[in-house]
Amino acid sequence: MESTEEIIKRNNRVEADKAWETSKVRRLFIMFITYITAVVFLTIIYDSAPFIHALIPVGGYLLSTLSLLPVKKWWIKKYAR
Repeated sequence: MESTEEIIKRNNRVEADKAWETSKVRRLFIMFITYITAVVFLTIIYDSAPFIHALIPVGGYLLSTLSLLPVKKWWIKKYAR
């Protein structure tokens, strides 16, 4: 049987994980890593404008994260009963 202290620690861990999943820091970090990876790849293949073209996957990621909340709300309303 878990002690109250263990339950509180677990709950704090779960809350921190939830906060991280929706944090702007996480999104910005993923965007940064995506941009750097795309720039490196585009540079390797001798793209004419790697710093500009690398913005395309970053923009796609940003749009996908912005659209997730409405999709999540719709899904919960329709399927999570």
